Amino acid sequence: MPRLVPGDPLSAVFMKMSEMGGSAGIPELVAEYKRMFGLDQPLGAQYISFWREFLQGNLGYSISIFPSKVTDIIGLALPWTIGLLSLTTIISWILGSVIGAVVGWRGSRFRLSRPIVLAALLLYTTPYYILALILIFIFAFQLNIFPLSGAYTRGATPDLSLPFILDVIEHGMLPALSIVLVSLGWWFLSMRSLITSQKGEDYILNAEAKGLKERRILWGYAFRNALLPQTTGLAISLGHIVGGAIITETIFAYPGIGWVIFNAIKGLDFPVIQGGVLLIIVAVVVANFIIDILYPLIDPRIRYQTAGGG
Repeated sequence: MPRLVPGDPLSAVFMKMSEMGGSAGIPELVAEYKRMFGLDQPLGAQYISFWREFLQGNLGYSISIFPSKVTDIIGLALPWTIGLLSLTTIISWILGSVIGAVVGWRGSRFRLSRPIVLAALLLYTTPYYILALILIFIFAFQLNIFPLSGAYTRGATPDLSLPFILDVIEHGMLPALSIVLVSLGWWFLSMRSLITSQKGEDYILNAEAKGLKERRILWGYAFRNALLPQTTGLAISLGHIVGGAIITETIFAYPGIGWVIFNAIKGLDFPVIQGGVLLIIVAVVVANFIIDILYPLIDPRIRYQTAGGG
């Protein structure tokens, strides 16, 4: 699909070469680049070539920042995306699930139920990039509490020292907050709906008839049963983490996978786009496979049979 987009991926390289030293010999260089990246071949041949190289563990070289390898580019960006989005997803999932369970169970008996639901609806329907811009305006421009962009202070040397870690946390606060708030609204509404639907089930009525405490019924029965679809949603979200929040990472110039894919799309850097999309596909499949394995730990009623049917 990227190859169907109008434009030549080597045009940017051509312009840079022209600015640096005239145009002498550039047509020959462009022709050599096309041969090197296989862009002079038919589309079908390029597709077969991609799979042949991939099966050998080679995703190729970046066009826009040649001679950097695609695997090296993704490898540098992946830890930033995983560090930011895995934490924000898990935090928002836990908070949203717990608060949603309490509000859904107590319903109108909980005084703050309506304001919390309205706030969750507002957060859920607000695009995270709009919320990101609002947070930037308030906390970066007006209050000047957090940095405007980047993953750490420019010029700093990445290491595991405490000052650098604190610097990374400070730079990640605004993008993390924008993702957490929007995700929190969805997880809250989802769990609230699930708990509400569980309240009239026979097993809940049976537990109440036995005289079990309300807290035990909520957390030991209703919450645990509602956790299954909620966990499935978490698995899918974790699978998409490696794709990054592209617009959020772009707004904050955060050097994650989303930022890499965004720049690759701008420059029609086919190998980097292919590598990024492939990584997302593999991550989603792996995440769903892991959650299928973990399901029996969440619900003892689920048991997987052996190959012999035992």
